[in-house]
Amino acid sequence: MTELIVQARQVITGVQDRHTPVVIESGAVLSREGIIVATGSLDEMKQIAPNAKVEVYPDHVMLPGFVNAHHHVGMTPLQMGSPDHALELWFASRMPGRRIDLHLDTLYSAFEMIASGVTTVQHIHGWMAGGYDAIHGAATKVLNAYRSIGMRASYCYAVREQNRLVYEADEAFCARLPSPLGEELLAYLRTQAMPFPEFMTLFDQLSGENEGQGLTRIQLAPANLHWCSDESIVALNEKSLAAGVPMHMHLLETQYQKEYARRRTGKTAVRHLHDLGVLSPRMTLGHSVWMTEEDIDIAAQTGTCICHNCSSNFRLRSGVAPLNAFEARGLTVGMGLDEAGINDDRDMLQELRLVLRAHRTPGMDDDVPTCPQVLKMATESGAKTTAFGDSIGRLDPGRFFDAVLLNWKTATFPYQDADVPLLDALMQRAKTGAVDAVYIDGKVVYADGRFTNVDRAEVLNEIAEILARPRNEEEIARRELGLAVFPHVKAFYQGYMGDAVAEPFYAASSKT
Repeated sequence: MTELIVQARQVITGVQDRHTPVVIESGAVLSREGIIVATGSLDEMKQIAPNAKVEVYPDHVMLPGFVNAHHHVGMTPLQMGSPDHALELWFASRMPGRRIDLHLDTLYSAFEMIASGVTTVQHIHGWMAGGYDAIHGAATKVLNAYRSIGMRASYCYAVREQNRLVYEADEAFCARLPSPLGEELLAYLRTQAMPFPEFMTLFDQLSGENEGQGLTRIQLAPANLHWCSDESIVALNEKSLAAGVPMHMHLLETQYQKEYARRRTGKTAVRHLHDLGVLSPRMTLGHSVWMTEEDIDIAAQTGTCICHNCSSNFRLRSGVAPLNAFEARGLTVGMGLDEAGINDDRDMLQELRLVLRAHRTPGMDDDVPTCPQVLKMATESGAKTTAFGDSIGRLDPGRFFDAVLLNWKTATFPYQDADVPLLDALMQRAKTGAVDAVYIDGKVVYADGRFTNVDRAEVLNEIAEILARPRNEEEIARRELGLAVFPHVKAFYQGYMGDAVAEPFYAASSKT
């Protein structure tokens, strides 16, 4: 039986309320077989487990491991050739992207996440060409990559069965394109098609194969309203209930998606999902930038979770989600890095600061984000959006021992006045260089800049070698197709919004 005591300068076990973290001075955490048994002083933990291994971090603050509640790929779109277009154009601009082995690709972003304190990721996979066997093989590579590095992952393969490039049926959009472009694009889009029953089979097979795995769990993902039929969304909800797993659904990321929902349903996307009976604490809505006040009330009444993807929304010109309104209604809000953060990486410490700053509305009221609130988003609340739920997200007895150790001296050198609360100073000053150790499942997976289980330099060199090779014939053809299609996709959205006028939740400036 493996017993471990980890002691630190301070231990922040979680958040009591939006103004108050729970801090144990000179605290220690006792874990047994990767599960927290108790927290308290070092002497108290030794009394409980006198034979436990003891690891001491005298200059460090221990926090619950962060949860990246919305993630897709390793190598970023920008790295692979796609600039930060608006979301609807971005899909076309990503068509020429190079292919990379998914085991390597997954490790690439896992390195970045772990090095910034992320211990659990919600990996939303999808957008793949090939039949069932190819997709199952790809999913297995992703899951095995997380297991090999020792990272916790909640995995889902996103159901996408229609409107794959624009907010219109594939056949209708392609039919209006000049020949042979329309035929070539339709053939390409059909390579990504998979019958809905096979999505369900994939979930069942992956769930069965995942039995006995401690680090990975399988959940469900209706990709977005425009990508799924009502019948499929309802069927996925029934599957979610039967299997006891959550769902994660992109929704209202852009104003164009809001308009699409109005055209398709005659109501808001959230109202439509509520009328379908699929909103509950098992459902997380990713992005939710363009929710109305009624939508927020519906989410609050049903216990529906939100995942705030601040960096992504800024990068793709999607807008600013009304986080302050979410908080005022008591919604559970997690935090996701999505494809990549502001610096084109997966740096959760930087994302914490971005979320803290982005919603500081003009004025002197105290309804802006606080450091404990944002920490809770990145830990306990994010955990609730994954298949791990209440088993992670806090350093409490009964939960998995997933933690990050931040070096206080490194973070605050040369000085930090004690009048500033501990968490406030740490969150606003700590960079990835202050991350000295990361524990997942009671094991050190990262310490002193090195990964325990995988050689980072070896993986990056292999990626560099692969992508240094010339494009193959398939990649050349796909690049030409993407470049040819892009202007037609842009033309599709001209005038799409009509006379719609948006009244923002936040008034950040005024020209009159």
